[in-house]
Amino acid sequence: MPRKRSSDRNVPFASNPLLRVKLPAYRSQIMMLFVAIAFVALAARAVWLQVFSQDFLQKQGESRYARTIELPASRGKIFDRNGIVLASSLPARAVWAVPEQVEATPQQLTQLARLLDVNERELRRKLADEDRSFVYLKRQVDAGQAERIAALQLPGIHMQREYKRYYPEGETVAHIVGFTNVEDVGQEGIELAKNPMLAGKAGSRRVIKDRLGRVIEDVEAVREPHHGSDLALSIDSKVQFLAFNAVREAVREHKAKAGAAVVLDVRTGEVLALANWPTYDPNRRVQLSGEQLRNRVITDTFEPGSTMKPFTAALALELGQATPDTVIQTGNGRLTIGPNTIGDTHAYGALTLEQVVQKSSNVGTAKLALNMPAQRMWEMYTTLGLGQAPRIGFPGAVAGRVRPYRNWRPIEQATMSYGYGLSVSLLQLARAYTVFARDGELLPVSMFRVDGTADGVQVLKPQTARAVRHMLELAAGPGGTAPQAQISGYRVAGKTGTAHKREDGKYVNKYLSSFVGFAPVSDPRIVVAVMIDEPRAGKHFGGQVAAPVFARITGDSLRTLRVAPDAPLAHLAYPARPNKENL
Repeated sequence: MPRKRSSDRNVPFASNPLLRVKLPAYRSQIMMLFVAIAFVALAARAVWLQVFSQDFLQKQGESRYARTIELPASRGKIFDRNGIVLASSLPARAVWAVPEQVEATPQQLTQLARLLDVNERELRRKLADEDRSFVYLKRQVDAGQAERIAALQLPGIHMQREYKRYYPEGETVAHIVGFTNVEDVGQEGIELAKNPMLAGKAGSRRVIKDRLGRVIEDVEAVREPHHGSDLALSIDSKVQFLAFNAVREAVREHKAKAGAAVVLDVRTGEVLALANWPTYDPNRRVQLSGEQLRNRVITDTFEPGSTMKPFTAALALELGQATPDTVIQTGNGRLTIGPNTIGDTHAYGALTLEQVVQKSSNVGTAKLALNMPAQRMWEMYTTLGLGQAPRIGFPGAVAGRVRPYRNWRPIEQATMSYGYGLSVSLLQLARAYTVFARDGELLPVSMFRVDGTADGVQVLKPQTARAVRHMLELAAGPGGTAPQAQISGYRVAGKTGTAHKREDGKYVNKYLSSFVGFAPVSDPRIVVAVMIDEPRAGKHFGGQVAAPVFARITGDSLRTLRVAPDAPLAHLAYPARPNKENL
């Protein structure tokens, strides 16, 4: 093969026709333009991100690691008048999870369900939903229980601080205090009525968390929590306990549907006790029913029956139509008004006004009422607060019913004089009786502690109130309808009530037995009203069913309040067959 010449090796590449490529000059210019535009776009993007989008991007970045956690406010305590705690908040934990982060063996899940006291299947269902980033497993877990859960050290299981409401007196004060829900918001009773005052306002704090949700840095306090205010009620927990036990045992003894009692302080109008049965435990609210939740003292109305007779007698005295010694002829115990006839259980014949109240004569009371202007009766009832909801700052207080006097027929005016044809609550009835205990003065009623004495509204003349007070003492004595209301060591005054109940617009053979009275008569200190709904153990008259409950509550309460006796400490002997009261 012939060797190449040296001259061939020195030929430049550019002279090689295969390597010579002629490119237009504008192509390089276009490329430089594109590069320049890219640099401008990058610069513009950088300016946009670092200047105009700075706040947005910082928020987005912080959302990955910064959190604002709520600092719950402690709910205010509820006390009785003597400083005994009726409701308080205890530290608790809310257990929650991030389902996609949870790593646990079947044994650990079983143990977690047991510690939480929840159904294991329900727990697994909540943790199986990995589309959710947050799910509560249980709220208001006790501190000790929370520590045992934390000891499991399960990834994805977290806790946050909150409070759990605790009621030391349990079912005894359930209808007064009420309860809160898991969000610590009042649902019943004082917890509901005073929720804004008790709840306070939650605070918040900024923290930094790692990817496992653990707080690794405390940044700042955004808002400090404002704890709720404490509240003192008028309730005396000792008197409340006595009233509650007496009502509960009476309902059981007489196989009744329900029962209720209220105790008022004659000096201040404060509610010292408010008891209902059936009731519930606010610490363990499982399968609650309407019967358990009903505060019958305030929310239920009934026809008061013969407990209204003293007011008819008082109006007769006020109008000058009678004196305590005025004789009223009741004849054979029957009075016909149009097509209707009312009657007494006995043919009493001639009775004085005092005896009409003492013996509880329907005929005598009706004759008094038919001689009065209907308007004056209506005015007295409304002045006593009947037909108007009591202003006590308590949820559910009802007004009852008093029909306008212009629509009264004679038979209706007669029956209203002894408690049929109108409806009242037990609290309204107890308050109305303060006019006899306070020399004609009607007191305002309060569920909250009152310092000093209260000023009422003068409804009756003092001499009228004292005259009726004597009649009520006779009614609660051996010759009256409620000798079982007597208390050893104290003079008592009061009136029984026994009313047929109405169902579907008709009166049926079901009864509501009641008694309202006060003691000691020489210087009244408390008014006590008792109601037993549908007693079914053979007795149904107020003197047989409600009067003994009144005697027990009143006697024990007066001794608890250290009220001096005003009568001999003698053994009380009741007649074997107490006088039956009129319906």
